[in-house]
Order: sequence, then structure tokens, then C-alpha cells
Amino acid sequence: MTRVGVIGVGTVGRAVVQILEENKSIITARSGDEIIVKSGVVRNLEKASDLAITLSQNPYDIIDDPEIDIVVELMGGVELPFEIVKKALQNGKAVVTANKALLAYHRYELQDIAGEIPFEFEASVAGGIPIINALRDGLSANHILSIMGIMNGTCNFMLTKMMNEGTPFAEVLAEAQALGYAEADPTFDIGGFDAAHKLLILASIAYGIDAKPEEILIEGIEGITPADIAFAKEFGYTIKLLGIAKRDDGEVELRVHAALVKEDAMIAKIDGVMNGISVVGDRVGETLYYGPGAGGNATASAVVANIIDIVRSGKRSPMLGFNHPLEEGLRLKNSEDIRSKYYLRLRVLDKPGILAQITSIFADEAISIEAVIQRPSETECAHLLFATHEATERSVHALMIQLEALDAVLESPFMIRIV
Repeated sequence: MTRVGVIGVGTVGRAVVQILEENKSIITARSGDEIIVKSGVVRNLEKASDLAITLSQNPYDIIDDPEIDIVVELMGGVELPFEIVKKALQNGKAVVTANKALLAYHRYELQDIAGEIPFEFEASVAGGIPIINALRDGLSANHILSIMGIMNGTCNFMLTKMMNEGTPFAEVLAEAQALGYAEADPTFDIGGFDAAHKLLILASIAYGIDAKPEEILIEGIEGITPADIAFAKEFGYTIKLLGIAKRDDGEVELRVHAALVKEDAMIAKIDGVMNGISVVGDRVGETLYYGPGAGGNATASAVVANIIDIVRSGKRSPMLGFNHPLEEGLRLKNSEDIRSKYYLRLRVLDKPGILAQITSIFADEAISIEAVIQRPSETECAHLLFATHEATERSVHALMIQLEALDAVLESPFMIRIV
């Protein structure tokens, strides 16, 4: 018999307990052993009182219990979970976590602490999609050329509504909150930070890159307006919040931002709260992984799959899939050196000579314009919408500083990258 302790019996934790009980026969057959949840930790004992497990408010009741074989950490946060998981590993207990923030900051430290003790984290990226095992195991014969994915269901739901129905940002955010897709404080999702944590985990497996969120390019979707939606549609694009990792010679670029994506691209067809991740390997080519990226049952499905793996095979570290630097000399690309095509929106005074003045600044920064559209805004004002050829982040940021300094430009320029 394998005994499990669940730290954080919330939506996902409750679903883990229920799956292990309700699917007990098939789980026992697949794992080769009976798996039971012995105890759980929850802030409010009354909220989980209907579950047939021992409940506590102290995580150390599980970590220090000699009968617990596997600790499931679902509490969220960074530093406190790190201390708790570290202690569990030091006590010789296998660990399963869904905590992407924890891994975004402490994944390499935890791998060193775990050693040969099983440590699994499939549910930390894209909920029920088995992207961790696909990347770490199924594609392990490949050099990974790129990863590009929709990794946040809240943003994808909002952008889908904005593209398909023309719903303004504030209105669709309120709807997402009412439906439970967005938190009361949605910053973590709409600011791109949730997706960035997930991207860092995938990039570690693919490239061995040890980067922190503060070291990579992260932007959200807060500034997108109906004018941007109209431009995207006119030129055959949709808008998605993407996490992108791309290998370029001895460097890896990591970035999270809203992007204009061609409507016929596979990733563009992933709508609503669903997630989708494209991985390109040098041998296999492009593979696409699609499914629910959040929710109690979807995330719990991945957690339970990890528990079964541990019980079935005693699955050992390395948790990231390698014991030494994966590729010598591979380094993180400076965000300013990343190259892309760009879309820019300017709100300007509508008077003669303004467009010529603005395009001359583009020329000064050696940024070539692919397309430009003028849209009326209000009396004596207009929106100028530009699409550029490929340029660097450094040159585009310099361009935006110069544009903002113009008296004719009425608000800060807004920019989206084109992929």
C-alpha cells in the first residue's frame, strides 16, 4: 500500500482525493499497488470535512509522518512551499507538485535536493496536457528548436471573445471573473506572469537554461483595443498570448507576450480556455499538444498520473531529465537582441505632415514599414497602425521613445509582436 498526503485540499486537491478513490480499481491495476490518501492539509477544516481523510492545518503533520510515502504539494506560493517541499525530500518522501511559481524560482535547487528521490511536476504546465513527459521523455532524442504555446486559459478565453465578438477588454475581463476563469486580482494571468513561469519550466527541460522570471521578456494583454482587433482581422491575423522559447546558435530566447498569429497557423485555432503548445524537434519536426490547461479535474488528472508513475516504476530523478549541463555553452539571449516583426498603434493629431514625420523616425532607427493604416479616432485625432519588417527589440524600444516625445502623439505608443 502507498500512502499519500495532500498539502492544499482546495479545488485541485479535492479532485486528487476523489480520483484516487473513485477510480481506485483502474489506478491499482495500472500502478500495481493500492494508493490511498491518508491525510490532507487545508486552511479551513470545514471546507474538506466531507472527505474521508484525516485533516490538519499543519503541513508538517504530513511531512513528518513516517507512514506517508508521497507528498502532493498544491498550496501555491514560492518560499513557504519551497521550505516544505525541501523538508519532505530531506525526509525521503517522493513529491508531486503543480506549483509553477515554485519551480520557476527553485527548480534546479529542488533537483539537487531530490537526488534519486522521485519528484514529479506534470501538472505545473498546461494542466491536463502531458507536455512535461512529452518534452522530457518522448522527445528526448531531439534537439528542441522551438517551443511556442498558449499556456494561460484566462487570457486565451478573453482574447477569443475579443476577436470573435468584439467584446472590449474591461467587459470580457469582468465576464472571465464571473465565470471563475480570472481571479479578483487578475494581474498574474493578464500580465503574462503565469505563462512565463510555465515557459521557464519547459525551457529548463528543453535547453537546461536556468533563468528567472525577472531575466526574460514578459508582457501581458492589458493594452489591446478594438483598433488592434480590427487590424489583426484585416490582415488575416488573430491575437494570442504566447510563451516562446527559440534556439538560435548558442543562445536561447525566452519571451511571453501578446502576438499577432496568422489565422491558418495551428496555434491560432486554439480558442476559449484551452491550451496548446507546439514543440519543434530537429528529428521529429513539429508536434502539437492540446487540451484543458486548468480546472480541478484536468490538473488533478496530471497529479494522479505522476503518483501512478512513481508507484509503478519508482521513477527517479533527474527531475528535469538530465544530470549535467544539457548543452555546454548554451546561454540566455539578451531580450534586447530578440528579433521579430512588430505591429504599432499610435493615437495622433490628424493634421498634414504627421505621417511623414513619424515615418522618418522609423527610417532613423532602420526599421522598415510593411503596412500602414489610418483609422479615425475622434475629432482632429486618428489612429495610425503600422506593421514592420523584422527588427530588434532594442531598435523598436528606441523608436517608441522617440515617437512618444512627439507633440503630435497623444498617448504612449502600443506595440504587439508578429510571429
